[in-house]
Amino acid sequence: MQKTIELMKNKDQLQEKVVQFIKNADLYMDNFEFVDMNQIKINVHSENNVPDENVLNVKEQIMDQKRLVSTYKGVKVPSMLFDSTGTKKIAALASYIIEGLKKGRILIIDELDSSIHFKLTRAIVALFNNELNTNAQMIFTVHDINLMDCKRLFRKEQIWFVHKDSESVYVYSLADFTAQQGIRDTTDIIEKYRKGILGALPDPELINSLLDLKGNNPESSKLAS
Repeated sequence: MQKTIELMKNKDQLQEKVVQFIKNADLYMDNFEFVDMNQIKINVHSENNVPDENVLNVKEQIMDQKRLVSTYKGVKVPSMLFDSTGTKKIAALASYIIEGLKKGRILIIDELDSSIHFKLTRAIVALFNNELNTNAQMIFTVHDINLMDCKRLFRKEQIWFVHKDSESVYVYSLADFTAQQGIRDTTDIIEKYRKGILGALPDPELINSLLDLKGNNPESSKLAS
């Protein structure tokens, strides 16, 4: 969030675009702003000991976060207390996304889809995968298979898989699969993935935990004996 706060401190065109991005992402939000300290009610407790420099930095960041205010139906609330996890994530990402698109940077995001609705994730991806964007690039990981769309959103070479087994971790592109293997631009990639044809599909054995709890796991019985 600190990146967004730093941009919010400067009343310029980039700051306005960050606010607009956050408002567009959360359709129930009227406004998102960084307010002056005199608009925030705070209880300041005196300290007998002089805090070290690191503590001072933490306190300053906390105070900055208190100055973030969201407005819903005319009611102003502290963003960090009342906004949902998804809205806070969007607010944190907004500055990186807007600045990346504006300045043509490479943005790397781990688990982009975490805490965000799949339509919003798709909309963010579409910003970068758009003919209007000629410089910026986003590299991201997701678990949302709805994004594996080669008909409208991606080209085959833009989708990569991470496959893990007991021996190693393998990274490969969807473009490695050929038409002879039944993978074309018009193929339903999601269905192929679900069937395990593309690999990179976890195979959890969580049922063993339930069998252990009920004392019905043959493997546990062997270990016990």
